[in-house]
Amino acid sequence: MGHKRVTLADVARAAGVSSSTASLVMTGRGRQLRISEAVHARVRSAAQDLGYRPNAVSVGLRKGTTRTLGFVSDSVASSRLAGDMIKGAIEAGREQGFMLFIGETGGKPAEEAKLVEAMLDRQVDGIILASMFTRSRPLPEDVDRIPAVLLNLVAPPGATVPSVVPDEERAGREAAQLLLDAGHREIHLIGAGPGADDWPAVSVAAHQRLTGILGALEAAGVRPSSGYEDPAWLPQQGWDAFQRIVAGGGGPPRALICFNDRLAFGAYQAAQEAGLTIPDDVSVVSFDDASVAGWLRPGLTTFALPHRALGRRAVELLLELVAQGNDAAPATAAPVVHRLPMPLRARGSVAAPRAAGA
Repeated sequence: MGHKRVTLADVARAAGVSSSTASLVMTGRGRQLRISEAVHARVRSAAQDLGYRPNAVSVGLRKGTTRTLGFVSDSVASSRLAGDMIKGAIEAGREQGFMLFIGETGGKPAEEAKLVEAMLDRQVDGIILASMFTRSRPLPEDVDRIPAVLLNLVAPPGATVPSVVPDEERAGREAAQLLLDAGHREIHLIGAGPGADDWPAVSVAAHQRLTGILGALEAAGVRPSSGYEDPAWLPQQGWDAFQRIVAGGGGPPRALICFNDRLAFGAYQAAQEAGLTIPDDVSVVSFDDASVAGWLRPGLTTFALPHRALGRRAVELLLELVAQGNDAAPATAAPVVHRLPMPLRARGSVAAPRAAGA
């Protein structure tokens, strides 16, 4: 059975005053109009006894803010890997007294447009558009009507909305450098290769990780020993790529850079089946820090996606824009990309290459 909402009129009747007087007291304007302390006490006591709560939207509109933010994602809310983005966003909003309305589109542009419109109808102060993985795609038409931030999304050409993304290119450089510093020069890539420039533009993470990897290798005078491309990035593709490297006639790989942890899981399995030991025979470094990475034996050395930090930074940036107002930046300004470092989770899957014949 539902509970009847207590209205300001109910409070006024209980306190024996007019609705206008009760409103002045509850909005803090009573003393300005010299309403007596006794009336203040009666109104506030009645409100407390009845359990009255002011309408947050009405109060917010009077003050020019609803203290709410919209968070529209493709599948972040149902993704275990990226759910921490929402946790970070909620934490940052709560610390500043803001509540988040969260909606999920399932990757459907029409559903995204509806959700954005619904958020605007509810007078949110700003909106975050989020993706489960770093990508670029068209934005809904109305997203620039209020302060907005892209989370794990890169603004398409012509857009001016700022974005918060992982620093994938830097992580790629550091992954390659990790193997180079361990003494490796025969390094195979699983998940992408130099030909990945032909991939669809949505594969932002692949392009940026590859750019960083190739940059670090080139600076060291090293070329990848091979590069096996597959946009699926599933364990089966990691297993298949390992088998193809072995079948290539050059012997088992000494070092692998896998473009995500799922590919690394498949490579681990293939190495075990081939009687090889990680890291003594094969060093493996990867990206994402999926939950199983630390449970592999040996633990997988990987660069973590900083999901909670990404969500937090997106809300902090959005609240800065809200505080500045819609006219803070000219419409022709280039979008600012805020890149957050991907922390290294150093575990046990990288070692110096075994000497020939050892």
